[in-house]
Amino acid sequence: MLTLKNSAQAWTQVKNSRFLAEVFTVHSPEEAKEAWRSRKASYDNGGHIVYAFTVGARQNVSGCSDDGEPSGTAGRPVLAVLHGSGLADAMITVARWFGGTKLGTGGLVHAYGDAARAVLAVAEFVEYAPMCEAAFAVPYGQYAVCRKFLESVGFSFDEENFSETVSLRGRLRRDDRPLLENFLRDLGSGGIVCAFRDV
Repeated sequence: MLTLKNSAQAWTQVKNSRFLAEVFTVHSPEEAKEAWRSRKASYDNGGHIVYAFTVGARQNVSGCSDDGEPSGTAGRPVLAVLHGSGLADAMITVARWFGGTKLGTGGLVHAYGDAARAVLAVAEFVEYAPMCEAAFAVPYGQYAVCRKFLESVGFSFDEENFSETVSLRGRLRRDDRPLLENFLRDLGSGGIVCAFRDV
């Protein structure tokens, strides 16, 4: 399986209709739907923003939406391309700006599928590595050195809360969990408790 190295986007055009396809990382159906809602709110395309996603090491969870296009003509073709790519924890959205000419059901299937293939053609991938979520808190005085270490192991920050201490939550490769455990034990002389969860 593969995962995205970074997000990407690509434009395609069919009979004056323009399509903007984007691919990016998601870790849950809820995160996928929030990303879709964000695009619906920010794109003034007066039309459709189709999406498809897969989550899990074996694409265990997936979903798609035609977002108002005729049933089966948009979300399913995008999802089929995503499944065929071997990508895990990924989402593709395709925004359409209508060009005045109807494409028909067959035309829509090809247009949305081609848009999904176009964005995957410019995306970069790496081998999928099982991830875990880590949540812990460190004193302010140790935050800078902690953050530097986390960046060195590719920690993906999901949340940082600054109150009496700095609460951190994010993801890292499961293989790197012992590195984080050892670092936190040394940093806090055994006093920093970290909760882990496989994702």
